[in-house]
Amino acid sequence: MKLLAKVIKSLEGIATPVTVSAHCDLPCGVYDPAQARIEADSVKACMEKFNGSDDEVFKARAVTIKEERADLVKHHLWVLWTDYFKPAHLEKYPQLHTLFWDATKAAGETKKTNDTAVAQGLLNQIAEIDRIFWETKK
Repeated sequence: MKLLAKVIKSLEGIATPVTVSAHCDLPCGVYDPAQARIEADSVKACMEKFNGSDDEVFKARAVTIKEERADLVKHHLWVLWTDYFKPAHLEKYPQLHTLFWDATKAAGETKKTNDTAVAQGLLNQIAEIDRIFWETKK
């Protein structure tokens, strides 16, 4: 403990604290709606595999994977919503809150069905989020 105190004491005065600000948690480039889209594509693919099989074990595995991927869609959407988008974006795109709400709810709905139309609806919502995201990067 004494050594740590000595190290800290020796570092005092060497560096001047600087206040910094950033648009997001890290320099931009770490966020991308593509992560949510890839997982939503997997959800839809699992539904297609489920619907095309008569093997009950295979179908059970498809449902398990689909539900894991649906949770990842929600995770990626919420990280994008809470960490990337800022109040200025909401002012310019007032539909963002509803769009994210609807998309994350749709991701949850995909866990309740194997209807690929539901998954396609989710993909359409993610495409709209993606469009807005890239407009904010201009």
